[in-house]
Amino acid sequence: MIKQINHIGISTGNLDRSINFYRDLLGLELAVDEPFGNNRLDTITNLKNAEGRVAVLKLGDVDLEIFEFSNPVAKTADSDRPVCDHGITHICFEVTDIENEYDRLLAAGVGFHCEPQDAGSVKAVYGRDPDGNVFELLEIVRKK
Repeated sequence: MIKQINHIGISTGNLDRSINFYRDLLGLELAVDEPFGNNRLDTITNLKNAEGRVAVLKLGDVDLEIFEFSNPVAKTADSDRPVCDHGITHICFEVTDIENEYDRLLAAGVGFHCEPQDAGSVKAVYGRDPDGNVFELLEIVRKK
């Protein structure tokens, strides 16, 4: 039986930049930052001589695992990949004040698709991390 989501994995070409984004801008806690590479990892990932560095950032019960491979050389993804393309389309972060978070991240240079949109019971906006991965800020509106 599937119990819960444990972590989400992202590959990046610049781990330090990704750590700065997810830790310093979005507030996740850095729990692991270490090199990787062994035969067991090669078997799991179906790669040969995989090496690099991995960071694990925590938010609540879910971890964000970010890999920077030094071997094999990775292909660069399209940083403007539309969210309709197949694959993981975004990571959603629930916030308490979407306008404040949006303004704070915008001032830090983060790109967004639009301003936060009010859909009645929720407010939402999509932004992009330094690699072009889409993240969503979501505020659940509490009716009084």
